[in-house]
Amino acid sequence: MSLLADLNNILIPLNIPVETGVFSDTPPDEYLVITPMSDRLDLFADNEAYMILSEARLSLFTKKNYMKRKKELTKSLQSGGITITDRQYVGYEHDTKFHHYAIDVMKEYETEEE
Repeated sequence: MSLLADLNNILIPLNIPVETGVFSDTPPDEYLVITPMSDRLDLFADNEAYMILSEARLSLFTKKNYMKRKKELTKSLQSGGITITDRQYVGYEHDTKFHHYAIDVMKEYETEEE
């Protein structure tokens, strides 16, 4: 599995549109954008990495009160085995009327045998 696949599976039950990188269509009143941030090779032995540490940012854009959705996202992510490393209110975008809330996440994966 990958972090993006895990995140998409975790977010499906929340019934919120999700895209990676940018939202390519006309945005609804609430949506998520997943931005991959890093894939570090960790836990070395015998000159080989045995773990991959993947990180991403979930950007929630909503015209509603973001607090309820923030709590739902936090609970779903933690229940799905994802570590939350940061949460922050980015701001209100006056031109689009969206609140922007960011949640940074990470998960470790074993390297796959080739």
